[in-house]
Amino acid sequence: MPELVSITDQSATHRSARRERNLSRLLVAFIGAGLAFMLLPGTFLGVWNLFAISSRHSSQAISAEWIQAHGHAQVFGWIGCFILGIGFHSIPKMRGAGSRIALGQAAFSLSAWVSGVFLRWFANVYFWHWRALLPLSAALELIAFLFFFRAVSQHKSSSETKAKFEAWIFVVIAGTLGWLAALVANFYECVHAALQSNSPAFPAAFDQRFLVVLAWAFLVPHVWGFSAKWLPIFLGLKIVRTRLLLSAVVVNIAGVVLACCGLAIAGTLTLLAGALVAGAALRIFERGERPAKTTGVHASFPVFIRVAYTWLLIAATLGTWAAFSTDTIGIAGASRHALTVGFVSLMVFNIGQRVLPAFSGMKLLWSPRVMFASSALLTIGCTLRVASEVLAYQGFSSSAWHFLPASAVIEMSAVTLCATNLVLTFMQSPAHEIRLRESAVTARAAVS
Repeated sequence: MPELVSITDQSATHRSARRERNLSRLLVAFIGAGLAFMLLPGTFLGVWNLFAISSRHSSQAISAEWIQAHGHAQVFGWIGCFILGIGFHSIPKMRGAGSRIALGQAAFSLSAWVSGVFLRWFANVYFWHWRALLPLSAALELIAFLFFFRAVSQHKSSSETKAKFEAWIFVVIAGTLGWLAALVANFYECVHAALQSNSPAFPAAFDQRFLVVLAWAFLVPHVWGFSAKWLPIFLGLKIVRTRLLLSAVVVNIAGVVLACCGLAIAGTLTLLAGALVAGAALRIFERGERPAKTTGVHASFPVFIRVAYTWLLIAATLGTWAAFSTDTIGIAGASRHALTVGFVSLMVFNIGQRVLPAFSGMKLLWSPRVMFASSALLTIGCTLRVASEVLAYQGFSSSAWHFLPASAVIEMSAVTLCATNLVLTFMQSPAHEIRLRESAVTARAAVS
């Protein structure tokens, strides 16, 4: 009988280990797809756009189709793949679910999502059969999301898990619903454009409201939610003010609704208030009660997290300024860049390089120094881009046009370093295997 129990335990351990390996491979597939979108259709096209804009001293030098293709690849292709991958990897394990169903649904979701994002980029850039590809791409993205939503919500939590249903999960759920709203709006407008428009680009009036939903209803709540989960541990912060954080989400939703209803001033002021409340709830700028955990990453990690939340406040402030101005193209663009690059991308760079190595099979980050270099370059490039966009587009300084290409090259260098660091990390053996090999080498050296 004891032998039978032992065999059963070994079998369960083997299944658990195999499940972990499968989930790690799944995560790496999603992250790899996201990095590909970040580097090629996203950042490279953005750099190309900025060079053209700078050379002609006009923001109208590039078609709306190319600008929207760049943005779609960055937000849906890069960030979307990262969130899908982390969700498929983490949520079933957190809720005690088996991996077989999740893995099957995840494989379909990955293929549908990547195909949808690529087809959208291709249709916007090349115009090839765009009336068919545009709605098809939106449908694939929506279907992929629905498979993801079904996979992570169908598993019933245990009573212990329900008792631990923390505030950060509600914040992520709010962001997920914002993501769904963005996907539905995207599908509607893609079908509308295919039937009635002469171009795959969204009309300017719709696009402005769509970007508000994309940025503030989808991206921002997700970052707040993951911040509430991980930052108190990683930065040694005091416990999150959960009621204040949930209040920030409510205020943020109100700001999105107001902005989408055309009440720009009220909407941007409300979004700024929500950002301030979230910062206070997360205690980002307060002194921590414990030392930050920077083992395996660069010691600058806590600094860049706080820099990212500073960019969030800058983005909200610039958005408010744009709402009070008549000529807003430079200020509004700078606000979006401060949010998507300064806040979201910098958070992804730091949180991603902190947690993804462990999620991908308990590996160590390939190079903490490269992590620092990528975050530093991204911060420098974003600062140069935001400042130059305001100065050049608003006509404050004609020389600022020349700094736009430099900002693009610096930011592309940053994302290339980050992608390289993660790829080399994924190619490494797990940390425990490396330690075993090092111990074996040391033992052989001692014997000889």
